[in-house]
Amino acid sequence: MPTYDYKCSACNHSFELFQHINENPAKKCPACGKLKAVRVIGAGGAVIFKGSGFYQTDYRSEEYKSKAKKETEPAKSEKTETKATEKK
Repeated sequence: MPTYDYKCSACNHSFELFQHINENPAKKCPACGKLKAVRVIGAGGAVIFKGSGFYQTDYRSEEYKSKAKKETEPAKSEKTETKATEKK
């Protein structure tokens, strides 16, 4: 359900109202009680991503990370052994 911005044309009171998308716009100002509230175009609710990154791998379990690390370590050690034998 979206949040709509309203402004009273009688007292200039600005307020937000959490309404269902199918509801009629509010008319009554909560500050002065007059039926002069008008829906105004607001900035809208933008999606804000906070943090260091948003990748699927960021939220892996510690167990998964440790298993993946173990799988890559033998491959690295095999490469170093073959390089050492090639130099001799």
